[in-house]
Amino acid sequence: MTLRIDCYMSMACASEESLRENMKRALEAEGVEAEVNFYRVTENEARSLGLRGSPSVLINGEDIQPVDITGFS
Repeated sequence: MTLRIDCYMSMACASEESLRENMKRALEAEGVEAEVNFYRVTENEARSLGLRGSPSVLINGEDIQPVDITGFS
């Protein structure tokens, strides 16, 4: 099974560069190969996807940090 990691960020999220670097380091440290995708989404798109924060990271479709908050910034 291929590990799939989807990273969703708001249009104004300033953490993309650090997220990419942290993701790369973590995968290398663990010796894990994964398909990693980065997406910029609007608040409406985030809402329709059920995202609750920016960035939101999903591994094989599961949010790694599900929280009960509203809004996407």
